Amino acid sequence: MTKVRIGFIGAGWWATANHIPLLAQHPDVELAGVCRLGREMLLAVQEKFGFPFATEDYHELLAQGLDGVVVTSPHHVHYEHARAALLQGCHVMVEKPMTLRADHAWELVNLARERNLHLLVPYGWQYKAINHKAKHYLDQGLVGTIEHVVCQMASPTKALFGGSGAPPAQQRANFTEPDPATWQGKEQGGGYAHGQLTHAAGLLFWLTGLRAQTVQAHTSAPNAQVDLYNAATVIFDGGALGVVSGAATLPPGSPFQVDIRIFGSDGALFLDLERARLEVVRHDGTRLAEELAPDAGAYSCDDPPARFVELIQGRGVNDSPGEAAARSVEFIDAMLRSAAAGGAATRVY
Repeated sequence: MTKVRIGFIGAGWWATANHIPLLAQHPDVELAGVCRLGREMLLAVQEKFGFPFATEDYHELLAQGLDGVVVTSPHHVHYEHARAALLQGCHVMVEKPMTLRADHAWELVNLARERNLHLLVPYGWQYKAINHKAKHYLDQGLVGTIEHVVCQMASPTKALFGGSGAPPAQQRANFTEPDPATWQGKEQGGGYAHGQLTHAAGLLFWLTGLRAQTVQAHTSAPNAQVDLYNAATVIFDGGALGVVSGAATLPPGSPFQVDIRIFGSDGALFLDLERARLEVVRHDGTRLAEELAPDAGAYSCDDPPARFVELIQGRGVNDSPGEAAARSVEFIDAMLRSAAAGGAATRVY
């Protein structure tokens, strides 16, 4: 089988810690080229991972006859780079947040659909068995019509968003460190909402199929330039209500918290990734509780890059499609607009 030719636009902390090493070891992948700004680091990445082509101009990269492009550039240029790759006819895996603006997110979704290209956003939790089981229960209709949702996330990321720029200890890379401008610069999409809450929001919208309609929100940034805390109330299409919150300030070394509770006309589903709990309780007396390993909800992002390759090869299922990611983007976009307006009710679309 001909190897899948993959190019990278962006090669910073997360790309060099996760995506590039994983794809470099994949037997069906040829790492065809890499693009990033900063010639010294570009050449260091090229040498370390064996890219035959390296450039600071992404147009030059896209001219290399690629099958797929991985976009791991700073948040505020995801749209520009992903759009260019799709227009070039490449399948795209673009890091979260997919874009910063709702209209840009849906433009990428529509562009991929029109050109019959795969658009994958590497939400690692959506590839975990615990979450597949939760989605199976919801798709079966065990909770009935969804009427209320609670979604909370917290991370040990205070330094990443508010201080030294260091990543969580369990994700530290030795090759390169995060660029503080990406995580602590408001105009570049810095802050907890775009940088972390997008994980929980992406999971929520993928699990439920809901779409936010109206958001009222507040954020706060104690001793920081970007948001460390988020609190939003949501009205979804169909009338379901929701509460979504995020906190960047778990102490270092703490496990990530994601707790999603879904209440419906026939019962409720409880999903707690920190404590590896998945349970369904129904009004007819039925109770389903999964027996799970303690680390069943631990985060990893090993599966999305491999799945991207499979999709290009014509097999596999996209468990983190652009459509669900776009619903996360439009919710966070509206949440931040509402917060900037003092908590005013803000239409999502």
